[in-house]
Amino acid sequence: MTDLVFFYGTLMRPFNWTGRIRVDEHLVYDGRGTIAAALFDLGIYPAAVPTPDARAWGELYRMTHPAIVLPLLDEFEGCRSDEPESNLYIRSLTPVTLEGGREADAWVYFYNAPLGRAERIHSGDYLEHLKVR
Repeated sequence: MTDLVFFYGTLMRPFNWTGRIRVDEHLVYDGRGTIAAALFDLGIYPAAVPTPDARAWGELYRMTHPAIVLPLLDEFEGCRSDEPESNLYIRSLTPVTLEGGREADAWVYFYNAPLGRAERIHSGDYLEHLKVR
């Protein structure tokens, strides 16, 4: 099991979400990178959907205590292992390509519900989309 997790939305550093505060002391920033996914704006947060044809930008973190962090993130993301088909997000081990070319497998939360009329974020970068940095 990996000790890496990748955030592409409101759990990235510029945001101060309560869900992040609960795990922040157990996360060590490892750099920016991309995953093979299309990114969509759902209004208050983004959704990544795996696809080989697009790249979504985000931040990679090393978890100092994955046994503490992953259950808290699962709860925050609406990801329950007992009912995966009804989860809002599904946690998946996914290759991340970091700036500079290094690759690593990390846990990523992919959206698992209808997108409706969600706007596609063509840049793949939620921070750029919101003009945050």
